[in-house]
Amino acid sequence: MTDTLSTQEGLRARKRRETRQRIAEAGLRLFLKDGFEATTLDAIAAAADISRRTFFHYFSSKEEVVNAFENSTDEAFRAAIADEPLNEAPLDVVRNAFLKVIASYETKQAIAIDGLLRSTEALCARKQANYQRKEQMLFDALSERWPEPERRAGLRLVAMVSVGALRLAAETWSAEQGRRPLADYLQEAFQGLRTEIAT
Repeated sequence: MTDTLSTQEGLRARKRRETRQRIAEAGLRLFLKDGFEATTLDAIAAAADISRRTFFHYFSSKEEVVNAFENSTDEAFRAAIADEPLNEAPLDVVRNAFLKVIASYETKQAIAIDGLLRSTEALCARKQANYQRKEQMLFDALSERWPEPERRAGLRLVAMVSVGALRLAAETWSAEQGRRPLADYLQEAFQGLRTEIAT
């Protein structure tokens, strides 16, 4: 009986995750095609083959649909940090994890999504909040690797400057319409950070 309940829970969780992903993908397609402001909740629900009421079981707003894509990268970053060798320095761990994860986001769609996130004041504010959330996620992930209390301030600083480097790299990459790989901009940002610290 317990196995049956566990299986049902597993199926429910998987169906919920798949439905949430379907809604997010339908919303993104419409945002990129018609614009964020012009896209209605009814249009997203119809494109995802759900009711408007069902939409609110998964997302509270259109902004939250956009946010779903940012959240997925946080989990990827956390996993990549956990996979890094234990003998690496914290700043190198974060840089390497960033380079691994961004390799899958270097597409025209990623540039379009970045443009979407800058298209309204509400989305711009959410994008800024995402950077703050990413900083906290990095700090938590680093603190799991180096749990010593005396390292917390230093690890917090690594998380802060790493997100700053990522932000600078992403903004330059987007402004130049992906003329070079995002990894190049990220490497340059981290190198510039090291140079400024050294001088």
